[in-house]
Amino acid sequence: MPKKRSGGGLSPTQQAAKFLGVSVLAGAVMAGIALPAVGALGLAAKGSVESFDELPANLKTPPLSQRTTILDADGGQIATVYSRDRTVVQLKDISPYMQKAIVAIEDSRYYQHGAVDLKGVLRALNKNVQSSGVAQGASTLTQQYVKNVFVEEAGDDPTKVAEATQQTLGRKIKELKYAIQVEEELGKKKILENYLNITFFGEQAYGVEAASQRYFSKHAKDLNLQQAALLAGIVQSPTRYDPVNDATEATLRRNVVLQRMADMGDISQAEANAAKKTPLGLDPSKPKNGCITAVKGAGFFCDYVREVFLTNPMFGKTREARAKVWNQGGLTIRTTLDPQSQKSVQRSIKEHVYKSDQVATAATIVEPGTGKILAMGQSRPYGINIKDHETSINLSVDKDMGGGAGYQPGSTFKPIVAAAAIEGGTPATQEYSSPYEMDYPAPVSACDGRTWDEKGVKLTNENPDEHGPYSMKEATAKSVNTYYVQLISDIGICPVTTMAQKMGVERADGKKIQQAPSIALGTQEMSPLTMANAYATFAARGMYCTPVAIESITQTVGTQKKSLEVPKSTCSRAMSEKTADTVTTLLKGVVEDGTGKAAGLDSRPSAGKTGTTDNRYAAWFVGFTPNMAGAVWVGDPAHERQMKNISIGGVWNEKVYGGQVPGPIWRDMMDGALDGKPVEQFHLVYIPNPDKGKDKGNGNGDGKNGGNDNGGLIAGLTNGGQDSGGDNGGNTFPTPTFSFPDNLFQGQSNGNGNGGRRG
Repeated sequence: MPKKRSGGGLSPTQQAAKFLGVSVLAGAVMAGIALPAVGALGLAAKGSVESFDELPANLKTPPLSQRTTILDADGGQIATVYSRDRTVVQLKDISPYMQKAIVAIEDSRYYQHGAVDLKGVLRALNKNVQSSGVAQGASTLTQQYVKNVFVEEAGDDPTKVAEATQQTLGRKIKELKYAIQVEEELGKKKILENYLNITFFGEQAYGVEAASQRYFSKHAKDLNLQQAALLAGIVQSPTRYDPVNDATEATLRRNVVLQRMADMGDISQAEANAAKKTPLGLDPSKPKNGCITAVKGAGFFCDYVREVFLTNPMFGKTREARAKVWNQGGLTIRTTLDPQSQKSVQRSIKEHVYKSDQVATAATIVEPGTGKILAMGQSRPYGINIKDHETSINLSVDKDMGGGAGYQPGSTFKPIVAAAAIEGGTPATQEYSSPYEMDYPAPVSACDGRTWDEKGVKLTNENPDEHGPYSMKEATAKSVNTYYVQLISDIGICPVTTMAQKMGVERADGKKIQQAPSIALGTQEMSPLTMANAYATFAARGMYCTPVAIESITQTVGTQKKSLEVPKSTCSRAMSEKTADTVTTLLKGVVEDGTGKAAGLDSRPSAGKTGTTDNRYAAWFVGFTPNMAGAVWVGDPAHERQMKNISIGGVWNEKVYGGQVPGPIWRDMMDGALDGKPVEQFHLVYIPNPDKGKDKGNGNGDGKNGGNDNGGLIAGLTNGGQDSGGDNGGNTFPTPTFSFPDNLFQGQSNGNGNGGRRG
């Protein structure tokens, strides 16, 4: 055995001899002959044979990672994402100049030798021995390709990348054996094609097609002589010869390649000289990677699509397996995003809320009956630059999908209580005393035989002159807190939480909805997507459909394409059609004559509900038409800034109401999203007004029972007798003026309060 130096390693001469032995051995294997081993060289070669034979027989070639393209529902590009920017192309789609240039500068004897160039090895050995180090390499194009395969397999793991690139004898042995196999199986042209697709050209560009686009904004097949020479020269040192950052070095290197091509007879000396005099002629395109590049403000939707992929077992058994497929790329993902709706959402947000405002807004639109997410946007742009008011938190979705902890929905939760009551047999004409102030009723039945039994906790309506008795229709239009607390106390908490579950309503932080009557007033933090999809259940006449963002996925591996199975929406009946239609009728009154009047659509039927939390940390409007449902939230994501004496979108607000800021955002975004769409009608039900001395109409504007539809006595007294259906009764923008003691209920976030919520 060769003697080791005191430092534990072989001397440069011994290392060189060992390397030569391995190289000669590899060449002998390829040629099918045996060379005698003599002295130290023979011993080195013999030791290498054992390691060589222990290697697996076949090189595992991972599919090359490529860019993933995310499209909207019409096929328009939303964004491109990739671990490595690469587009695999066939050799016929690579300029002949490029093919000749890379061979000339990287392995000029490529077509004359096998996997190992013995002549090159001897030349490199001589140089290295003279320098007592590694002054010159001897890797063939095939060996370089094999090394790049190791790097590709290592992915983004820095330890594995280091192992794949370290200059050790063991790695060289692996490289040699697999190079022999590759030469035998693929042949020269295929190896050249693979090499040009796998190699790194700097500026985040992997493969010649991506490099051609990056530096010249053209396809690889269209590269001219000097452009091909430039790219070929970059490969040896992408940082040193980067033409974007050092044109002088890049030009010198390009000219070396041109001269080498002339020396090899690929081009004439005259052609080389002429090409050397040309400028670099760069026409670079900036790297565009990730959801930050998304158009139409769809960065957050793009990020949601990514989260769907990484969290759904359909794409892999573990998150690690799914991440590997995602990073592998080569996916074309067609989504449910409707470009018209998305554009309308972003336009409305921009008009009503500035990105620099102290509070933010988030809005989502879904399609009833399918669960398709049609639009998703927010006022704070997608990104990580805090100074530019950017954020990477998707304010529209739950925490486990890239969102925050959610926001208390306030009175927008009341229709779920109404649905639970009506589904359980409570008539929509149900009246309660609904006083201005009252204690929470106790005890109240909850699930699993438990009861809520807190006494002495008070709540109020907004104004002392707002007191009952009220029916459900009037209480919904006015958003009367004491009515809805009496209602949930009457029917119990469990039917409400059960109905919420059927409608896909859950806390944004993943915790269970609390068993307390205050949930009727929206104390549990929800996301805009959750609320929009819940209201879509009313629009779909009681059918709840899980939200979906992906229509189809095509995966490209190399040049082969296949379709991947994608998650589909599952629909189930959450309530009867009659219940859903009854709630729709109640909510239609809200936008026509109630707290949501500012959100009503002029061009088609609409329904919805306002919501404002105590202390005004959040304000909402959630509504729907027969063919679209949407939710708008406005507030401080940090739950710190109360919306009092505040400028939003350049408009000063002494106090923010659900119908005042979110309502107009909803109206404008829905108007644009629905423009040109068919006008569909609701299936309304007849809800008679309570008999308060004289029937004044049914509240839906049709004048049945001889009424004049002036809204009844209460509406007449508070609204000048002009209310068209008896659903308003006064203040359009209710002011929540009550709150509960801190820590009365557990699980609320950041001091938002635990009390009732008001429209």
